[in-house]
Amino acid sequence: MNVEALNLARGQFAMTAIFHILWPILTISLSAFLLVIEVLWVKTSDLVWYRHARFWSKLLVLNFAVGVVSGIPMEFQFGTNWGQFSRYTGQFFGNILGFEGAMAFMLEAGFVGIMMLGWQRVPKGVHLFATAMVALGSTLSAFWIMVANSWLQTPAGVSVVGGKLVVTDYLKAIFNPDMVWGVSHMWFAALETGFVVVAGISAYYLLKRRNPEFFVRSFKVALVVLAIVAPVQIWLGDSSGVDVFRTQPAKGAAIEGHWQTNAPGTGASWSLLAWPDAAKQGNDWSLEVPGLLSVLGTHSLHGQVKGLKDIPVADQPPMLPLLYYAFRLMAGIGFLFMVLAFWTVYALRKARGRVDALLAQRKLLLAWVVAIPLPYVAVECGWIVREVGRQPWLVYGLLRTENAASAISSAAITGSMVMFAVFYVILLVSFFHFARRWLRNGPDLTLTPAPESTERASLHAIDY
Repeated sequence: MNVEALNLARGQFAMTAIFHILWPILTISLSAFLLVIEVLWVKTSDLVWYRHARFWSKLLVLNFAVGVVSGIPMEFQFGTNWGQFSRYTGQFFGNILGFEGAMAFMLEAGFVGIMMLGWQRVPKGVHLFATAMVALGSTLSAFWIMVANSWLQTPAGVSVVGGKLVVTDYLKAIFNPDMVWGVSHMWFAALETGFVVVAGISAYYLLKRRNPEFFVRSFKVALVVLAIVAPVQIWLGDSSGVDVFRTQPAKGAAIEGHWQTNAPGTGASWSLLAWPDAAKQGNDWSLEVPGLLSVLGTHSLHGQVKGLKDIPVADQPPMLPLLYYAFRLMAGIGFLFMVLAFWTVYALRKARGRVDALLAQRKLLLAWVVAIPLPYVAVECGWIVREVGRQPWLVYGLLRTENAASAISSAAITGSMVMFAVFYVILLVSFFHFARRWLRNGPDLTLTPAPESTERASLHAIDY
């Protein structure tokens, strides 16, 4: 494949991945939120929780549908554009994607129908089980996808035999050095995304003073979770960063604009802001804090942090300013959510349960509405750091991206890329059309669950 075709293939995969990741992260978190809501309904028999489940589940199904459809083009590319990669890594990477489809996606897809259509048809215990399976399936899906991606970052448990990677230790490959941090950081990012969306949409209704008694409940549930998730996510990000400096020093140096390895007994300086320039192998300008990078990257005062100048130019990641600022934007949004969550917990405590006192906090509510797109921005920035930072390797240290592509023409890639782009625009417009209708209609406060006698009859029919 020539350079033009290779860049087009990379651009096409980036486009499909950037679009697709928007949807699974909300499916993971919203299914977890619905599980909490439904447990509260089953435990208390409070009709408000039942109506919450009915209202928010519509957003889940709409999001799930777009996520399934948008993921298909991305999967196709492993066979069309990246045939050499598939041939080289198929024994592990292909198996893991197969696990995700058979073990996770089928579980999720199999129960989502019961979850959506079973409200008046199955007992509430059965419906709760279906919701739990959807939540479990989406989490398992994230687990296997992140296992596969973590293995690309830090391959383990394989050896090269006859020009292919052969698995020598499946457990070692699955539990590769990046797996724990990659899986946990992504799962908490998904949780944070969904609960920010729930809090933001609830805040929108509270600002409009539409059904405030209803939406104050979902707002409080989201805030309780976010007050825990936001600081944990920051800790996970810090721990993941330390692991990156250990396992992928080129990526670590690139995201910090760090060029010169610090001498023993001295701390590496951390640049708050800079403009990295690969051509000059240095920063055009930099605002630095002495010694802080050693603390951040190694958790020690004088820990050595390898600089980009000690890494061959051919092995340095590309697009250094993009990596540098994508990382800072992601981290900044993470800290913002923690501050916003703690501020809101304080405001809720000060309100002492009074809805009118919360409604008076208009700036706070507006902040949550404005925050709705921010977790998506953070997730996209995180994936840019993760994937661009791994370059020029597709399988780190084993397979370069330029050697992983199929022999396919630039025209063919361009044609499919345009087709995918049009398809994604149609999907996005359709989603916002139906989401706007859902948002405008609001919750149906007349809904009631099936009578207990109907539930018992349904249960007897199932047993029969």
